[in-house]
Amino acid sequence: MPAPVRLRELIRTIRAARTQAEERDVIQKECALIRSSFREEDNTYRCRNVAKLIYMHMLGYPAHFGQLECLKLIASQRFTDKRIGYLGAMLLLDERQDVHLLMTNCLKNDLSHSTQFVQGLALCTLGCMGSSDMCRDLAGEVEKLLKNSNSYIRKKAALAAVHVIRKVPELLEMFLPATKNLLNDKNHGVLHAAVVLVIEMCKHSPDTHAYFRKVHPVVPQLVKSLKNLIMSGYSPEHDVSGISDPFLQVQILRLLRILGKSDDESSEQMNDILAQVATNTETSKNVGNAILYETVLTVMDIKSESGLRVLAVNILGRFLLNNDKNIRYVALTSLLKMVQTDHNAVQRHRSTIVDCLTDLDVSIKRRAMDLCFALVNGSNVRGMMKELLYFLDHCDPEFKADCASGIFLAAEKYAPNKRWHIDTIMRVLTTAGSFVRDDSVPLLILLISNANSLHAYIVQKLYQAIRVDASQQPLVQVAVWCIGEYGDLLLSGEFEDETPVQVTEDEVLDVLEQILHSNLSLLTTREYALTAIMKLSTRLQNSTNRIRKAVSIYGSSLDVELQQRAVEYSALFMRFDHMRSRNKIKINGKFSNGALIQDILFQVNNLLDLLGDSNINPARSVPQESKVPQTGGELLDLLGGLNLAGEKVFYRMRNPLLFPNSIVESFNIADIPSIIAYDQNGLKIEFSFERSKANLNMLFITLRASNSTETDMNNFVLQAAVPKSFQLQLMSPSGSTVPAVNSGAVTQIMRVLNSQKHPLRMRLKLTYSHREAPIEVMSEVNEFPPQAWE
Repeated sequence: MPAPVRLRELIRTIRAARTQAEERDVIQKECALIRSSFREEDNTYRCRNVAKLIYMHMLGYPAHFGQLECLKLIASQRFTDKRIGYLGAMLLLDERQDVHLLMTNCLKNDLSHSTQFVQGLALCTLGCMGSSDMCRDLAGEVEKLLKNSNSYIRKKAALAAVHVIRKVPELLEMFLPATKNLLNDKNHGVLHAAVVLVIEMCKHSPDTHAYFRKVHPVVPQLVKSLKNLIMSGYSPEHDVSGISDPFLQVQILRLLRILGKSDDESSEQMNDILAQVATNTETSKNVGNAILYETVLTVMDIKSESGLRVLAVNILGRFLLNNDKNIRYVALTSLLKMVQTDHNAVQRHRSTIVDCLTDLDVSIKRRAMDLCFALVNGSNVRGMMKELLYFLDHCDPEFKADCASGIFLAAEKYAPNKRWHIDTIMRVLTTAGSFVRDDSVPLLILLISNANSLHAYIVQKLYQAIRVDASQQPLVQVAVWCIGEYGDLLLSGEFEDETPVQVTEDEVLDVLEQILHSNLSLLTTREYALTAIMKLSTRLQNSTNRIRKAVSIYGSSLDVELQQRAVEYSALFMRFDHMRSRNKIKINGKFSNGALIQDILFQVNNLLDLLGDSNINPARSVPQESKVPQTGGELLDLLGGLNLAGEKVFYRMRNPLLFPNSIVESFNIADIPSIIAYDQNGLKIEFSFERSKANLNMLFITLRASNSTETDMNNFVLQAAVPKSFQLQLMSPSGSTVPAVNSGAVTQIMRVLNSQKHPLRMRLKLTYSHREAPIEVMSEVNEFPPQAWE
């Protein structure tokens, strides 16, 4: 059989291939030759064939069939064979391979080999791919080699011990005695490996962490080693770009960070050396920047002095001016971690951080945006929001959603006033458009609804915004909701803007219909618009027919939701069209549809008989000093002001969806004195009476239950019975808890029909819980006022 080609010739052939297919053909032919050689047990060229397999594996081609040949090379007595065998084992084998189990004996023999380089190969292989079982079997040999007089072996053994601890943490204590001596080693390689070993021990065991901090403190020793590295002269063996062994310096700084965290004494010992490293390290090369970055991380994590922390922030500030993108990214990431603890120090570099928003690198831009939001506070919110809004206007689409959400949160937290808050939110809606997250729309609607004094200003601004651009759906949804709620303010001319725009009813409806018909409008936006048009039917009195037509069109919509809304709204038109009278009542200085109010009063809680056919009179202001008799009870308060007594009586409307903070004057009905139906054990029940003018045989009794004790009465239920000649109907009570110390009351209405006009007698059953004890009471009421049936 001819001799196989050398590795160098194979590499040349593969690189000469002009296509991927040609390269695969070369690899397949060579693999076939290598397989034949392995089958023939050709020991002469086994080493060369495994080397070629390793190269093909590095190119991404399968080479698993050479695993067993690696073990044969490891068992060889020739060093060149062992070297290729161990290299192949590290690359081709892993813990999932059965061949892996056969290596333990080979490694154990080579760890006790007389040649340091063979021992080094075994230690490197164990530290690279040793399994848990292999580490348990060979941990003793590794521990012995840590005490070897040869620094080359000690270094390799320390690195192998790191892998053993990672695989089997419970073996950690085995290496503690040897580790203390390794930290005193003068050899840089050994010291480096020892520091890495101690870092791994501290990560896996809090007890070991405390051991190196208190029992056997190593901080003074590490500080001394770091100081020697800084002050030592030029050493060609360890010099990298003019800095002495930067790799060792970085590892020592990492260990100091671990030992100094949350420990005042250890932190105090390392403050001076950290200041020296920060001021004496050359920053013109990347090597120096790496050391400075590690110094900053150490200063951030330990209990360092305030001046040292300011120095660390200033180092990161210089990093922001570096041309290297990686350094700028690292600086922004570190500042983002420090901003919570050293906010003022980071604020000094705010202008530089804002400049990073214009960086072309996407990662830097995102880190800068996150840091800008972290820097926002009450004193700089106006300036920072200006910069962030400019960024929102010019940034890539991938940033807009996060930036808009960040502005919403910052504005909500630090807004100097509501007007500024609203202006900022509307600017975001106009700028970010469809990138605003869906959950932001209801939150913004809630914000606007609570800004009572700005409703006219807001609705005008949003109306003008969607006239310019109706393609941005979150903006349109918020604007349409506002127009539906406050559309009448567009017509009233009550604007706070210097140049208000006069709007007609037709113009408002034109905008809403355009949104309904637009292909750009989402389904949710159309639902908002349809509901807004329906709301305006009670505010735009001259456009009722147009609104009815606009709503009815969607009764045949293909979308089920839109169709259902349109059908239900059309049904409301048909059923309550008689309510849309031109008669208006003035409520809180504004005119409202009087017939609508009247009909609502007729419909609520089945009180049609109470209202009769009386007309609602225009409301008049009530002098504050006037005494208003509570003849109507708490439940009637829900209906607005009903004049139910001989004198004019007013009630506050409690439903803000109908008539916020309004007072309405109502009917005149003959006065009937109230009575005390029950008054025992702190519970007092008062009856107030109203006659129905439409049916003089109908009596409305308003029950009012109050509690003078210091504890609430819970689960309150009242039941009533009357003689068979009467008809009694109990309405739902206003609640089930009677508040203590007369701080409130439970009200309930009873309708009694007395067609024969007999004297009324009533039996009451009261059940409630008081001081966690159930109470049940029976009582009779026989003395009703005679005026009730006259």
